[in-house]
Order: sequence, then C-alpha cells, then structure tokens
Amino acid sequence: MIGKATAISSTKAAIGYGNDHEKGAETVYTHLITGEHPDEIAKEFRAIQSLNDNCQRNTFSFVLSPTIEDGKTLDNKALGNIASKFLEDMKLADRQAIAFVHHDKAHKHIHLYVNRIDLNGKAYNDSFIGKRSQIAAERVAKDLGMQTVKDIRQQRLLQLKSIRTEIKTLHSEVLLKHKPKSIDSYMKLMQEKGVNVIPYINKSNQLQGFRFEFKCYNLKASEVHRSLSGGRIIQSLDAQNYMTIINKKDNSILIQGAKLALSGNLLQSLTKKVLKQAIKKVIETGIGI
Repeated sequence: MIGKATAISSTKAAIGYGNDHEKGAETVYTHLITGEHPDEIAKEFRAIQSLNDNCQRNTFSFVLSPTIEDGKTLDNKALGNIASKFLEDMKLADRQAIAFVHHDKAHKHIHLYVNRIDLNGKAYNDSFIGKRSQIAAERVAKDLGMQTVKDIRQQRLLQLKSIRTEIKTLHSEVLLKHKPKSIDSYMKLMQEKGVNVIPYINKSNQLQGFRFEFKCYNLKASEVHRSLSGGRIIQSLDAQNYMTIINKKDNSILIQGAKLALSGNLLQSLTKKVLKQAIKKVIETGIGI
C-alpha cells in the first residue's frame, strides 16, 4: 500500500472530489462528522478550524492506495479499518475525518480528509507529512498482511530482471544465428522475436543510442545490459568492419531510410573501439615494431 499526503485550504472542493459518485465514491469511514454532503462536512470542519486563525492549510488530504491484488479482496469495512489504523498511526485519530473509496479505476483507493485543527484549536505539525504518511501506510499494510511498498518494489525489480534477461537472450540469439549486417536487419530480426528496437534521437537530432520495447516495458539499451549500449550494438553487427556502415563524410548512419548523425558520445565510443582494434592488431602482428 502507498500513502500520499498534502495540507490543503480548499476543504469543500476536496471533499466534493472525494465524494464524487461518478467515480463510484462510497463513504467508508467517518469520525466526529454528522453531515453527509460536502457543504455540510466542510462547515463542520470550518467550525473547528475557526478556533485557530493562524493555520491556513488546515485540512489534510491523504490518498491510501492498496495494490490492485489487495484491493480485490477489500470490502468497505476493511477499507474503513485501513483508514482508522492509518489515523491511529499518524496520531490523528482524535480529529474530524471522513474517508471515501473510489471504484472508478481498477486500482481501488481511499481518499481520506482530516481536520488539521483539533478540538482545542491546536494545529497538527505537518513537517515531512508526505514521508510520514508513506511510513504509516507501510506499517499499516504490514500489520494487516497487505503488500507494502517494499514488497511492490521487490516484485518490480524481479520482473525487470527477468525482462532484461529475456531481451539480452534474444539479442544474443539474433547475433549468433542470423549475423545481421545492418541496423535495419537487426531491428527487423528483433521485432520478429517480439522486441521493438527504437533509435533514440537526442535534441540535436542525433542518434544517441537505442531503446527496447518488450512486454509493456520500455528500457534504454544500456539499462538492459551495458553490452547493449548504442555503440556496442553497432559494433556487434556482422559487417567486415562495422565502421563501413557509417558515412565517414558526415558521421551518419542509415536507419530505416533516414540518415542520422551520430552523437558525439556514440561516435567517440566507436572511434575508440577502432583504435583499440588497430593497436591490438599491431601488437599481434608486430607491424611497425
């Protein structure tokens, strides 16, 4: 579960959004509230807020978002319990509060509005309120056996690792089995395997590198593996000398019928590789020694 928070001054508008029936809104929690409509609830908030004239942003707006999977099993009573435990953890359980669930998206989430001013006119300290709400949501999720932010992050990392491995494997298969001699050929072969290779063009209209689209992921080539950086993909082509596919007059390369200039970094990477190969050849053959 993820928690977000902000201190606001537009109480009526915020509660009106939370109670928007077009979003499938339903009330799941109330405390020290008797009204049912946004106007009535805002007036009740203002009655308490009038005890403190110094605080301008006097309402807290929280959004608590369980994972999609957890959301499928949570009824309104359970969602109300989440709001209650969250307020206890944040030490806001003694304030006026109302929470709504929105059902308009697959990702079920709670909009929780809390009076920042207590019954004695004291304002709640909102320092680092966003971070504190994240930590509180994490603790509540853990206590209730729900997925935490850490769990979600770990799952994403595992999924991403698997995707990276798949792309790297398909890249290696294309090079070993088909030995493409041009970028166009490489892109076509990768597309046949379900990987869309996209040239990345920088603001100077130069080829900076490549991106991979695969199974709803869009990754920079270097994020997949460092051996897949733009320069190294070009170097891996089965040309007699990969520099022959680069127009030496303007340092451009032809991709899908379009001539693209190479970025300075990409050109430097390729040139450096050529020099290393030349030096290696000299050492191995003894030429010039």
